[in-house]
Amino acid sequence: MSCGGFLDLDADPVHQLEAWLAEATQTELREPSAMALATIGAEGDPQVRMVLLRGLDEHGLVFYTDRRSEKGQALGAHPRAAVVLHWEPLERQVRARGTVIPMDAGASAAYFAHRPLGSRIAAWASEQSQPIADRAALEARYAATERRFASGDVPLPEHWGGYRIVPDRFEFWHGRADRLHDRLRYTPRPEGGWDRQRLMP
Repeated sequence: MSCGGFLDLDADPVHQLEAWLAEATQTELREPSAMALATIGAEGDPQVRMVLLRGLDEHGLVFYTDRRSEKGQALGAHPRAAVVLHWEPLERQVRARGTVIPMDAGASAAYFAHRPLGSRIAAWASEQSQPIADRAALEARYAATERRFASGDVPLPEHWGGYRIVPDRFEFWHGRADRLHDRLRYTPRPEGGWDRQRLMP
């Protein structure tokens, strides 16, 4: 990829992210869809943690979580977020930011139904981000929940669901020698489509 050729990335940043994500799945990375999610808490404090990208289309980037969690509370207070996906073997990363919209129960239930049984049980057993005495207490909660749903029919909890980040900015980064990295920023046009601008490293 030449310096000039970097500007030949797809005109649509979602399509470009899909292409880079597909290439990242061919590397030794265990979770190529892992992304750092940054939010602002109710008190204005920045927070960041890793989540998994579970959906990507022209409407945005999707992830799922317990809505009672620290991140869920932060998004309730400030429905904006930024993410970064980093693939070190490829010397690439993608940043995006935008408004966050909760997904409806139907879409969340459809995804939840395809999660492994243990993960569905854990979503009921854990009050994410709340203190607990020790590991034994957590495992006891899981065991009790497992007995509760012994039939294997584990419905979507009311407190669990998806969020969609509707991006208003993307940035694609490609590592280069001497730290003269390639950076390309995408911003939306009012009439539709995206403008692209090269940034200095």
